[in-house]
Amino acid sequence: MTQKGIYIHLFLALLLLLASCAKKQQEPMTPWGGEETDTASADFDLEQIVCNGELIALALSGPDTYYDYRGKQLGTEYMLCQRFTNKIGVSLRVEVCRDSAEMLKRLADGDADIILFRNRPQSKQLAWKVGDDKPQLVKALTEWYRPQLLDEVRKEEDYLLSSRSVKRRVYAPMLNAKGGVISHYDGYFQQYCRSIRWDWRLMAAQCYQESTFDPQARSWAGACGLMQIMPSTADHLGLARSDMFNPEKSIAAAAKLIGELNRSFSDIRNQQERIKFILAAYNGGANHVRDAMALARKNGRDPQRWSDVSHYILLLAQPEYYNDPVVKYGYMRGSETAGYVDKIMQRWNGYRGVKSPSVGSVSGTPQRATHEKKKYKI
Repeated sequence: MTQKGIYIHLFLALLLLLASCAKKQQEPMTPWGGEETDTASADFDLEQIVCNGELIALALSGPDTYYDYRGKQLGTEYMLCQRFTNKIGVSLRVEVCRDSAEMLKRLADGDADIILFRNRPQSKQLAWKVGDDKPQLVKALTEWYRPQLLDEVRKEEDYLLSSRSVKRRVYAPMLNAKGGVISHYDGYFQQYCRSIRWDWRLMAAQCYQESTFDPQARSWAGACGLMQIMPSTADHLGLARSDMFNPEKSIAAAAKLIGELNRSFSDIRNQQERIKFILAAYNGGANHVRDAMALARKNGRDPQRWSDVSHYILLLAQPEYYNDPVVKYGYMRGSETAGYVDKIMQRWNGYRGVKSPSVGSVSGTPQRATHEKKKYKI
């Protein structure tokens, strides 16, 4: 080969080497030295979902789709989807969107696997939307779903939201009326209410509403003991889960929680009004109470007056209110929380021998005032 031919070969080899290096520089590298591939554009079907161990669903807040209930997730479509994820052996993560357009865009972008649309009341068809790149998931859902599942889930949810789902013995609300003894736990109420400056009879009234003075009471959601404290809340308060049924420790933890809520709602200047906000937050969550306060403020009502805020606590069960832009935490079973506050305040008045003022019922219709002391069976 001539010297000229050798130079041509060397020149061509150099060009190929430079082209190869340029290509390498254009391809992103992972921290461990390998080429980074665009996994987002790759199909992420059932096999990959199972390997990843999680199915991601998108939903709008609402009673038929997905909502938070005392730290637990409910909603017909959510519970139905949870059955499916249990079947395929993965966990379920739900992300709440503001509207259908956001859900459809995120599904198209590959941010989620499925959309939990609200089913029509009389329909037994599955109303979910699955990503177009997931034929295996569509096939698995089609083979799994039976119309009877929807009825089963609805019955299960109705049961969970009823008093039948709470296991407890019902004790009298007054142990000894003549002696002024409310319960066996009065000493603990008195001891732990001092630090939070609450009338101990108020906590006793709350305790009866929570557990009817049964220290072994347990709800389906996992709330335990006299003050029905959730396991996650117990962890936050430093209450060992092995002590959740201990009467004194349950009351001590509840007092600690009430103290935290008292500080959280310190912007409610009137102490008597603040009590009602604290009780509502204990039952339905502080975030939902703040949503109702925001609605009251937006609509020209007093966000520091319970009679105004409780009106919007009730309305958070309606789409035009829980979808309002000022609402951050969506749907709420407001009638339960409003009734919870009313019943405790009335029982507290009974324990103190105070005439109960007219209290609005959960439907908003005024009730007749009580003008005599409540009589309890001993």
